[in-house]
Amino acid sequence: MAREIKVMVVDDSAVVRRVMSTILERDPGIRVIATAHDPIFAIEKMRRDWPDVLTLDIEMPRMDGITFLGQLMAERPTPVVICSSLTTAGAETTLQALAAGAVAIISKPGLGVGSFLEDSSDNLIAAIKAAARANMRAVQHGVRTSVRSPATPRLAMAQTTERLVAIGTSTGGTVALEVLLTELPRVSPGIVIVQHMPEMYTAAFAARLDGLCEISVQEARNGQRVL
Repeated sequence: MAREIKVMVVDDSAVVRRVMSTILERDPGIRVIATAHDPIFAIEKMRRDWPDVLTLDIEMPRMDGITFLGQLMAERPTPVVICSSLTTAGAETTLQALAAGAVAIISKPGLGVGSFLEDSSDNLIAAIKAAARANMRAVQHGVRTSVRSPATPRLAMAQTTERLVAIGTSTGGTVALEVLLTELPRVSPGIVIVQHMPEMYTAAFAARLDGLCEISVQEARNGQRVL
């Protein structure tokens, strides 16, 4: 029998904490061991019983989720699922969380959160289970976050190619993608990527990778040529 996944819910909304706990506890493979309304209380509770996965909001009192995430990954890398009401305007902030080591995003609306989480319960449970399997070694060993350094000019492929690399990534894939793509030279073959991520974040995610990599990274457009 598989071991239960221990989850802690960290969110300043009492409604979100209650609804998420109820949804997660419905699954026999998940146990919510604690909730906290801000990271300070979360840290105190984690010292007593460390969770396998955290769900984490970004905007919270006393300490924001990004700061807390950075401290957590420095001390003891733990799978974190971001559950945030930040939408397109806050996409860059949410991507900072992914760059810091968060493994998935659940986007929640500013209003009607309870009903939204109920409607998205399958996605939430799937994200928790996938996060529990995430390999956190890449975070532990440090992921690049600086912009690309000047490189020796190389001729990039500028024609449509019949040979390409296809990559599919799910929860935790954002960290792995950054590690992989930043190692590739500009003369790499065409690459297509499917990343499990709310659509409002994909353009910002592509732009961030483009700033880190030698290769050009863009959000795909209908009819676009793969070069």
